[in-house]
Amino acid sequence: MLKELGITNFAIIDRLSLAFHEGLNVLSGETGAGKSILIGAIGLLLGDRASTDLIRSEEDAAVVEAVFDIGASPALKARLQEMGFHPGREIVVKRVVSRSGKNRVYVDGNLATVGMLGEISEALVNICSQHEHQVLLDPESHIDILDEFGNLAALRGRFTALYDEVQKLRQKRDDLAAKNRNRAEREEFLRFQVGEIEKAALKPGEDAALQEEKRILSNAAKLAELARDSWEALYGSEESVLGALARVTARIRDIRRIDPGFAVSEDEMKSLTIQLEDAARALRDYLGKIPSDPGRLEGVDDRLEAIGRLKKKYGGSVEGVLKTAQSLKAELQGLDSAAEDIEALEAELATRKGALREMAAGLSAERRRTAETMEKAIEGEIHALKMEKSRFSVLFREPAPDEEGLAPLNPKGIDQPEFHLSTNVGEPLKPLNRVASGGELSRIVLAMKKVLARAGSVGTVIFDEVDSGIGGATAEIVGRKLRDISKHHQVICITHLPQIASFGRTHYQVTKRVSDGRTRTDVRQLGEDERLEEITRMLGGVEITDKTRAAAREMLKAAKK
Repeated sequence: MLKELGITNFAIIDRLSLAFHEGLNVLSGETGAGKSILIGAIGLLLGDRASTDLIRSEEDAAVVEAVFDIGASPALKARLQEMGFHPGREIVVKRVVSRSGKNRVYVDGNLATVGMLGEISEALVNICSQHEHQVLLDPESHIDILDEFGNLAALRGRFTALYDEVQKLRQKRDDLAAKNRNRAEREEFLRFQVGEIEKAALKPGEDAALQEEKRILSNAAKLAELARDSWEALYGSEESVLGALARVTARIRDIRRIDPGFAVSEDEMKSLTIQLEDAARALRDYLGKIPSDPGRLEGVDDRLEAIGRLKKKYGGSVEGVLKTAQSLKAELQGLDSAAEDIEALEAELATRKGALREMAAGLSAERRRTAETMEKAIEGEIHALKMEKSRFSVLFREPAPDEEGLAPLNPKGIDQPEFHLSTNVGEPLKPLNRVASGGELSRIVLAMKKVLARAGSVGTVIFDEVDSGIGGATAEIVGRKLRDISKHHQVICITHLPQIASFGRTHYQVTKRVSDGRTRTDVRQLGEDERLEEITRMLGGVEITDKTRAAAREMLKAAKK
């Protein structure tokens, strides 16, 4: 249920805060006062497209926010939790439209997306306007309306789930069959690929080790020169470091004979000598190990080139190539058993298709029973709305059979129901989009809302232009129907007719005024006396008389009965 609505800098609304209540909420006002602007603002909260044209002139951003009571909708709470929100009994939805293009959506203060609003909007608000008329005229939507009326969502959901399973099985079978048709060619190709990889006898990390070896082989001469020069400097030449160190050690020994307190000991010098001798031996041994085989360098280059080709073809790394080899071997094994797998899939598919056909028949039977009940209910409502001679029917079109000679299946079953109407005696039933006028459509939509009210789960229903093409006694009946719907849902109705407005539990007046050189729309809740004046205005227009006011008082009194 919509509890509070706040609008800032939206169209000609400067700042507006409005509280709605349970039951039937009526909004009235002069033509052009801004009633439809309120619907546009609520539409933004439901995920409608945003445009900078909606922002009030000379302002940087428009903000629309609302508080919804979702305590009676556990399914909506569960969906919000799946989206990552943690709703309580109420949620706050906020939409910011900015001239800079930085539009934002918030749910309970957390960033959300327009797509998320679209997902939850069906459980929050249903705006019944000309768009709803278009939905009603579209035969593709009729099956959804019928299923909603018959509470067939669970049965249809099970059918759709099984249908999806059958489609996946069929795709799997077709893929296997396609592979099996080209089995010999594919098998030959796979064996070539596996053989190419296995012949290379790759080892994990081999390419890195070869790169290291190549670096050493490519720099063998330089390494030998550096090692030889270092060994000569340490040990091999007459002026070697070790020779000089021996002379220094002898001199330190002489110093310590004279001055035992000298800081450097002979043992420390011997330790240095041992370390340098180890270094000299290591350099000598290294000289003997430096490879100098041009043939080996060529072999390393060839091996790296071969590994590079395999990496490019099969996986980007040695490990990737080895993993690809395992996948290719697995596919080879799968080809060997493809025929058996196809046979098994065919058997499973036949079983599932049989179950699907049976479920489709059961769903179709339920829809046809539901259609009979719906026809009587809708006819009763439209007769009450001064369309006494009208007939309403749900006709099931017979589609062309599939390749098996059966009715084709789709995710919704095998049915193609379509709503037909006859508005005059002697006229045949025809599709709604070829029969109903604007006023008749408004009444049919209202009749459907009344019939579907108990089954629907939406919290708030908004009727915009419900009074299109009607008046007089019919308008009073429409008001009663709206009040009946408001027993199951919060209803917000924009109307120009006093006969409808008088049935409201809460009445709001929408006005437009000019202040400080700017046009502003205001909305305020009316008290009892103010409501009487507004109904009187709606009845009498510009000239208000005591008789008009008395008629308005009687109208309000009658509506309360």
